[in-house]
Amino acid sequence: MVFSSPVFLFQFLPLTLLLVLLAGDRKRQNTLLLIASLFFYAWGEKSWVLLMVGTALFNHLCGLAIERWRSPRAVLALAVFANLAVLIWFKYANLFATTINALLGSDILLLDPVHLPIGVSFFIFHSLSYTVDVFRGDAKAQRSPGITLLYIALFPQLVAGPIIRYHDVADQFTDRRMDVSGFAYGVRRFIIGLAKKVLIADQCARIADPIFHEVPDDVTMPVAWLGITAYAVQIYFDFSGYSDMAIGSARMFGFRFLENFNRPYIATSIREFWKRWHISLTNFFRDYVYIPLGGNRGGPVRTYLNLLIIFTLTGLWHGASWNFVVWGLIHGAFMMAERAGLGRVLDRLPRFVGHVYTLAVVLTAWAFFRIEDITGAWRFANAMWNPSAGDGLLTYPELYLSNVTLLALVLGVAGSVNAHVAIGRMLRLPAFSGEVPPQGVWSAVQLFGLLVLFIGVAMQVASSTFSPFIYFRF
Repeated sequence: MVFSSPVFLFQFLPLTLLLVLLAGDRKRQNTLLLIASLFFYAWGEKSWVLLMVGTALFNHLCGLAIERWRSPRAVLALAVFANLAVLIWFKYANLFATTINALLGSDILLLDPVHLPIGVSFFIFHSLSYTVDVFRGDAKAQRSPGITLLYIALFPQLVAGPIIRYHDVADQFTDRRMDVSGFAYGVRRFIIGLAKKVLIADQCARIADPIFHEVPDDVTMPVAWLGITAYAVQIYFDFSGYSDMAIGSARMFGFRFLENFNRPYIATSIREFWKRWHISLTNFFRDYVYIPLGGNRGGPVRTYLNLLIIFTLTGLWHGASWNFVVWGLIHGAFMMAERAGLGRVLDRLPRFVGHVYTLAVVLTAWAFFRIEDITGAWRFANAMWNPSAGDGLLTYPELYLSNVTLLALVLGVAGSVNAHVAIGRMLRLPAFSGEVPPQGVWSAVQLFGLLVLFIGVAMQVASSTFSPFIYFRF
């Protein structure tokens, strides 16, 4: 069930909100949210909901055992092994089989395609967060299996994040408030995220998709940059839009999730980019993998090795394909270069130099993220930097643009680099200049803007076909 679908917008979400509001006490609210969340997942995955339920209950028992047994480390090891085994089997078994067969030159491993349950990467990481947080003493083991299951299955973050660490939300399952101001904030955040997805990301996909379906050798330099720019805007507005909707819908029910994006395309280094992009994943790998490996405490060689491990895992987490590993290693290589001295050089240069450098690396790397065939991705990346690449008679920018998609791309690029904030400050608009506007006037302006956005989104949703979020497949 997609957040931007009519069945979610006009049936599931309003009905769930109504029932939870009428439920009264927190226990009944949690029960209704759990039932709704399981229904939400079963809507698309049917019986695979049992895998998620079984994973949650297994980790619930492990959490209790960690607190009560004399060998909590052994229980933690069992929990980590079991969770990773589930993730590896469902996500990487096919990759392993095809890689072995390719290396040996024969189909020695015959494996029927393994189904990839939606959101498996997210609910496995939530499970790991629960057991590790209990082991570290960052949170108490949950006595109610229903609440443990609700933490893992809560529908706003279930299929595409953000990755919510257990210790950040543990208290909210028994102590949270549903009030008018929080509800209003949640609605506003949800509508903005929905508009980012439907009005910007989906329109930019109409530019990017046909360009990436071209034969890479036919793509000219202008078309390659048009395609990669459209894809960069698409994936940012698609995923950050989903995060906005997740944070907003959770807030309607009284939950407070941490932010997942902070204008990543204005970063002036790859290190800063990863502090702004998919923040919950960065924090997860930092706290649960990088620091336990030793972080930057073991000297330069150990630090570089840890970075290499982290970005290899980051690539693999995104998909069972070697192109994702290459994408992760590109980012890892520049992270190591910045730590080795490039970062100090960038600090001494004007900010726009670091900005251009970061965008060049990030956009080039997106080619390997988008194109699963590594050879094709390399050729597309080459077209981005080769003025003589491609055939201008077969591919030219006007072929992929319409008035609507061009407008969406321009607005997406402007929003990505905070151009609207700079313009607002230049025009001394109260919302951007720091001045306090008249509350009634500003509230009316916000309400009108949200109403216009929602009408535009509703019209687009009613007339468009099914459009899943990019991160559903991770």
